Amino acid sequence: MSWYAVGDVQGCASPLRDLIAEVQRSDTDARWFFVGDLVNRGPHSLETLRLIHDMGPRANCVLGNHDLHLLAVANGVRKPGRSDTIAEILDAPDRDVLLQWLRHRPLAHAIDGNLLIHAGVLPQWSVAQTLDLAGEVESVLRGANWLDFLHQMYGDGPDTWDDNLIGVSRWRCIVNALTRLRYCRPDGSMVLRADRAEQAEQHGYVAWYDLPDRQSAAATIVFGHWSARGLTLRPNLLGLDSGCLWGGKLSALRLSDRVLFQVSCPQFQRPG
Repeated sequence: MSWYAVGDVQGCASPLRDLIAEVQRSDTDARWFFVGDLVNRGPHSLETLRLIHDMGPRANCVLGNHDLHLLAVANGVRKPGRSDTIAEILDAPDRDVLLQWLRHRPLAHAIDGNLLIHAGVLPQWSVAQTLDLAGEVESVLRGANWLDFLHQMYGDGPDTWDDNLIGVSRWRCIVNALTRLRYCRPDGSMVLRADRAEQAEQHGYVAWYDLPDRQSAAATIVFGHWSARGLTLRPNLLGLDSGCLWGGKLSALRLSDRVLFQVSCPQFQRPG
C-alpha cells in the first residue's frame, strides 16, 4: 500500500478522475491524501467532494482555506464570493453528510515521516508542536461550540506566534499559518496579504520555508496553496499546487519514493 499526496483540486473533478486512473494503472491499492482546497473556483466542487468522500478510508485530506470557507458560507458566517463554485454543494441533498465529513478532517497530518499541511508552518514550530497545535483547533472544530469559533476565525491577527496566546487569538493564529500562509517577515511574523512575488520582494518578505532557523527544517513538509510557485520539489519540501485550476497540471506524488504523476488540466479560471 502506497500513499499519494495530491495538490489542490479546487473542484476540478475531471482531472482528478484522470489522475486517479493514471495511478491505478500500476497501483490498484493506492491511498490518497489531499493537501487541502478540495473545492471552490473549479467547475465541479460537489462532484469532487463526493468522489473523495466516497473513497472512504482510502482517502483523507487536510483542511485548506477554501474548505473552511465552504463551512463558513454553509453556516451563514461568510457570504459567497464572486468566484465561488460551492452553491451546488449547499443545495445538494447530501450536503450535511459531506459537510460533517469535511469538518472532521485534520489541519495537519503525518505519514511516514512527512508532515502534510495546506499552506505553511511558522518558524517557531517543530513538527511535533505543529501537530499538537493543529489538534487544538481540530478539537474546537469538531466540538459543540464550533460555530462560535467559526464566527471569530477570520482576521489577520495576531501575526506573530507566542506560546502564551490563548483562546480564539491562539486558534486563529494556528489556522492562518496552516491554511493561508505564504510569506513571513524576516522576524518570522506572518504576512497574509502579499500574494504577488514582486510585492513581497519589494518589502523584504521571505517564503515561510526559506526562513533561517526554521524548527521544522529537518522534516519533509508536503503542502499546496501556492500555485504561483508551481511544483516545488526539494529534499525536505514538496509543494504540490501545480495550478490545475489555472490550466496547469494536477499532481500526485508517491510519498514512499517520490515518483510523480501528473495530468494536464483545462483552464477553468484566469489569474487576477
